[in-house]
Amino acid sequence: MTHALTPAAAWQKMQDGNRRFVNDEPAHPNQDVARRHRIAEAQNPVATLFGCSDSRLAAEIIFDLGLGDLFVVRNAGQVIGESIVASLEYAVAVLHVPLIVVLAHDSCGAVKAAIDGTAIDATPLPPHIWKLIAPIVPAARKVLVENGGTTVADIDAELVGREHLRNTVGDLLQSSELISDAVAQGRLGIVGANYRLAEGTAVPVITVGLDAAH
Repeated sequence: MTHALTPAAAWQKMQDGNRRFVNDEPAHPNQDVARRHRIAEAQNPVATLFGCSDSRLAAEIIFDLGLGDLFVVRNAGQVIGESIVASLEYAVAVLHVPLIVVLAHDSCGAVKAAIDGTAIDATPLPPHIWKLIAPIVPAARKVLVENGGTTVADIDAELVGREHLRNTVGDLLQSSELISDAVAQGRLGIVGANYRLAEGTAVPVITVGLDAAH
């Protein structure tokens, strides 16, 4: 079974909604009583969004969508883990979503914690928090080395966020044969985007599988 929308069309729908949000012209679709009743028995989301838990990333609001439009999976720093991959696989295999959007953002606390954690004298974090953000640390170290830095102060958080976003998309494809097969078959696209808090824009950083959908 395939979705009525292609991966490219699903991303276009999300971009259109984000543009309305940025321009302060939201349509607030699918947020009424009729929609609530219509989807009570089943869902058919446009896409699944895997994003950071940050309170400033209200997914349906920033893409001007409504009830039943997005299957949303979130954790601090949008870090791949077993439950995350399982939830995304459910969206692809059972809900037949044509698109996964991995959404990062600027001024991310998890990215900052990973950067601070690269310091030799870094204050230890609670173990569960450290385990969550540890996958972001390689991105911070890579940015430090590539830019010739020597201290935490030399690490550009925006560059780390983008590197981590690319790593997350790569890790997802490597972790899930189901998802990578869906991309290879043209049924699924993945967009890694960075949300700019002040501007409200979701800017694509990496796309996979959208070209095949045209």
